[in-house]
Amino acid sequence: MPWEWISKGMLLGLSIAAPVGPISILCIRTTITRGFRTGLYSGLGAATADAIYGILAGLGLTALTAALMNYNIILQVLGGLFICCFGIRSLLRVPSREEPQSPASPGVLGSYAMTFLLTLSNPMTIMFFLGVFGASGVLLSHKLTDMVFLVTGVFLGSALWWVLLSGAAALLRNKVLEGPFKLSLFNKMSGGVLFVFGVVTLVKSAAVFL
Repeated sequence: MPWEWISKGMLLGLSIAAPVGPISILCIRTTITRGFRTGLYSGLGAATADAIYGILAGLGLTALTAALMNYNIILQVLGGLFICCFGIRSLLRVPSREEPQSPASPGVLGSYAMTFLLTLSNPMTIMFFLGVFGASGVLLSHKLTDMVFLVTGVFLGSALWWVLLSGAAALLRNKVLEGPFKLSLFNKMSGGVLFVFGVVTLVKSAAVFL
């Protein structure tokens, strides 16, 4: 049944998106500084990347999967460096109240593209999908429609999480933007957490060569 596969996919999407990580911090920070809509687009970039990895795993594109895994370390290093740079930039940012932007503005599209590329920088997600898809039986069903419904559920579940997270952050937005001190403190806290995530990613990547 379609709804059975969609519900399984939604649970999978929620389980992937919910753990706190650099994408969550970026989504919260973007919502606080640029508004709910831009923050939501930031999260949807990650949901789109999750769905793409789900499609690759579901279709059994082993050649492409192997190619991505070969460049796994390089992608993780680039992602780690970007997160570190973004964290440092946030730490050094001068407090200023930024106005929300429209969906067509470069800020919105840029936020979407940034989280999309950062999520794609972790090809190990494909291995997770392969394991879960195998356990769920979708890889053995021989039905393309089952895989399509499952991946659709993955996107919907992940998107639901980002709606909830950006919505919660939006409720706190006015409190954070009340004065330069609170905004400065938020910039330093979010920047510090992002920097730590970036360093951890780089250390993990370097450990492979040791």
